[in-house]
Amino acid sequence: MNSLALIPLLPLIGFLINGIVGARLPKGVVSWVACGLPAASFALTVVLFLDLLASQTPIVATLYTWAAMPGFKLDAALYFDQVAAVMCLVVTGIGTLIHIYSIGYMHEDKSYSRYFAYLNLFLFFMLLLVLGKNVVMLFIGWEGVGLASYLLIGFWFDDDAKTAAGLKAFIVNRVGDAGFLLAAFLLLAYAGTLDFQEINAFFSATPPAAWVTTAIGLLLLVGACGKSAQIPLHVWLPDAMAGPTPVSALIHAATMVTAGVYLLSRLSGVFLQTDDAMMIVAWLGAITALVGASMGVTEFNLKKVLAYSTMSQIGLMIMACGLGAFSVGMFHLTTHAFFKACLFLGAGAVLHALHGEEDMRKMGALARRMPFTFGVFLLATLALCGVPPFAGFFSKDEILWTAWSAAGGSPLLWLVASAASFLTAFYMFRAIFLTFFGADNVSAERRHGIHEPPPTMSIVLGVLAVGSVLAGLIGLPLFWRELFGVTAPFYDFLEPVLGHATPRADVAHSTEAVLMVIAVGVAALGIALAWWVYGRASDRAAPAATRVVQPGLLRRWVSHGYYVDAFYERVIVRFVAWLSVAVFARKVESALAAATIASPARAAPVAARLFARLQTGDLQAYVFYALIGLVVILGWGALNA
Repeated sequence: MNSLALIPLLPLIGFLINGIVGARLPKGVVSWVACGLPAASFALTVVLFLDLLASQTPIVATLYTWAAMPGFKLDAALYFDQVAAVMCLVVTGIGTLIHIYSIGYMHEDKSYSRYFAYLNLFLFFMLLLVLGKNVVMLFIGWEGVGLASYLLIGFWFDDDAKTAAGLKAFIVNRVGDAGFLLAAFLLLAYAGTLDFQEINAFFSATPPAAWVTTAIGLLLLVGACGKSAQIPLHVWLPDAMAGPTPVSALIHAATMVTAGVYLLSRLSGVFLQTDDAMMIVAWLGAITALVGASMGVTEFNLKKVLAYSTMSQIGLMIMACGLGAFSVGMFHLTTHAFFKACLFLGAGAVLHALHGEEDMRKMGALARRMPFTFGVFLLATLALCGVPPFAGFFSKDEILWTAWSAAGGSPLLWLVASAASFLTAFYMFRAIFLTFFGADNVSAERRHGIHEPPPTMSIVLGVLAVGSVLAGLIGLPLFWRELFGVTAPFYDFLEPVLGHATPRADVAHSTEAVLMVIAVGVAALGIALAWWVYGRASDRAAPAATRVVQPGLLRRWVSHGYYVDAFYERVIVRFVAWLSVAVFARKVESALAAATIASPARAAPVAARLFARLQTGDLQAYVFYALIGLVVILGWGALNA
């Protein structure tokens, strides 16, 4: 078997083993199967990555021909190029670490084997998504991660709220999937193929009418908004925190929400032909980054703060794609995987120590009792805030530079992204001060037994913290590369597939250094404001915090998610419910039932009585009926002769 096919197949085998017989296996065996097979997938990915690095030739594995007809052929095929390689390294590498972390986190759960079966299934579908050579293969993985996320978000299904959260994520994503499917049909209609390389080549050489390309780009954006929780399909993301914390880490760092960025990058050849769609993509990403960051400011649930952070950071990646800097978006996706996984798993360590408490107002003063957890959480937070020399600084700075200098960029777009970065620094250090410093607000029943995470959890946190510090060095900014005469291996690796956005001719390269200093200053200002409001001595910080969090119109809007969720519930959901009951159930359905069930039922006895009258026992009548039938047959034959 082709080694490329083994990368997604190994997690699928783990799902089958633990899903079928895992409940009868010792936990140690379940753990080895669940973690060992994804680790083997990661090892295979590294081997193929090195082969690709040496040959610069994509690796293809055609499993079988799915459909064939004149002028069209669809293969069940996998494709390993530079973009797929980056995604596979992230998915298998970060995914394996999250699996290992889960051993300690979920050790006491009664559904231990079911949890790991679902986690392996999630990895399988995500790998199928990123390795698919055509739209159909990607769409199978696309729908599969939706299914796996539903199973994991609602993992504790005996809790109705958690089940509802899983259903919400599943249903909202179906809206985005509708846009993706319509785009796929248009791609097939105009390009005559569903193969990604052929689609990109077609649009680069002979693109259809501008409105067609724009429509396809916007429909693909709808699909990306669903998976990547971008406005207006972001409402499922905070509720997705209902699942176990490692699931949140997997969704936010390595799998589901990154799928939208990957989709835009994979079909970059389509988007580069439509300036209108690209402008909408860029601005939608920027606005999502700002809105998501603003909602993180008012949230007190630690996991939901990180969820809004993901929504905001994915918005920056989407913005970069809209500016044609697909490789920059992919770079931030890669660095983000390290520090966001570290943040979620660090939050999981806090929840593990506090027996499930998620409200930051009921935490505090944990730094001295959990110094290791605090340390890794702080490192990942500094990376997220874009503080040098941590990983997030390099990738976020390149996005801000692109927002200013790219052909579709502008100072206003840069300002919106910078405002999102300022809010990110503020709400993340707000979370640190509320969780790890200040007064000890932990309840008496949860205070007993506060502890650092076990080795399976702490080792993973340590590895991710190191990645949060060092991962940015593979993609140094353009200004640094010119100053020190070095290259950026990450961008060089992706350039054959995604190219690299170049600054406008009227923008001086030295401007990047100025913007870099401003970006660091913006992050420092956000951190300082968080310290002034929440981090000073408690007797001084409490009045300041009270002033900041006083109820007001703007705060109510932000804390309620700008009422987008309420609008969906009270307007769209209620309208659909009314339409279903008042129109379809009472009128359309009743009319159809009358026409297809009631009327035939009433006609049956009438017909029976009519035919009963023909059964008289009179031989002469029977002969007469036969003659009439013969005349009809002969007449019909004569007319059609």
